[in-house]
Amino acid sequence: MASPQQKPFVCQTLPSEGCILQIPPTPLVPVKLGPEEPLIWCKLEFLNPSGSTKDRIAAHILGKAWRQGRLKKGDLVVEASSGSTSIAMAMVCAQLGLRFIAIMPEGVSNERSLIIRAFGGEVRKTPRDQGIVGAIAETERIAREERAFCPRQFENPENAEAHRFGTAHEIVSQLPGGTLEAFVSGVGTGGTLVGLYQGFRDQGIPAKPVAAIPIARGGDPSKGVGCFHAPETCCFSSRIPGVIERMSKIYQPDALEGIEELEIEDETALATARKLIREGFPVGPSSGLNYAAALEIARRLGPGAVVVTVLPDRMERYFSTELFGC
Repeated sequence: MASPQQKPFVCQTLPSEGCILQIPPTPLVPVKLGPEEPLIWCKLEFLNPSGSTKDRIAAHILGKAWRQGRLKKGDLVVEASSGSTSIAMAMVCAQLGLRFIAIMPEGVSNERSLIIRAFGGEVRKTPRDQGIVGAIAETERIAREERAFCPRQFENPENAEAHRFGTAHEIVSQLPGGTLEAFVSGVGTGGTLVGLYQGFRDQGIPAKPVAAIPIARGGDPSKGVGCFHAPETCCFSSRIPGVIERMSKIYQPDALEGIEELEIEDETALATARKLIREGFPVGPSSGLNYAAALEIARRLGPGAVVVTVLPDRMERYFSTELFGC
């Protein structure tokens, strides 16, 4: 349960006129939600500085650009994101003295906009009916016209790199025995799942990759539509924000040996997130999705199987959503 002391991943150490931005290792802890339930090892990514696993990719992508001279103090960064990535980018930009604009579809929870603005970032909304595609198009326009730096989280391989050389190595060093049978993640940009897959393979660990896919009860996309807007979610369910299908150029299932795409009812994901919160883990809906999928895999693999998942972000950005009964 304890997390050994480690030096932060080198690509996440950014010199900024005397300031050092560091993303330290997050804990990996064993979690059981009931006496008869399998044990799941959970990487507590909600304990990152801005509250999500996206801090890793923000520090890594912006850090590389900074060291390579593609970014300097006062430059503009613009990114399309409905929440956690924009929050992480806003935080890193604040520490490096960069300007930041988040392009978000109308309809995302207001808490996320408030956090971005608190870090000094600007939030611009695109029409609801254009979804994340419209936000990406607007981001590209601003990048061209204002010569802004665009991280392009859905296609930038540095997204997966942050997890390949950071998160995956932390997990192996924190696990008793240093090995695992399977790991589970939802797919938004695909960076977490792909990066973990690559990082484990680098260390000679052929763990089974599992992509958790949220679906509306009965598989009907018209059912179970809650407080989240569909363009920021999986097309099979609009209730689990940040899990977006057909947007990632990083996640290519054919390149991941043994990949399984496991469907989880969105109501189960939300209920599991609420259980985690009551057990003292202040998480968002995607954590419930990941944990529920990890439980199913652990049951299949049997007693003693080591299954790892990620709890990606904190509950505070979802207070006005269905997770808390909006």
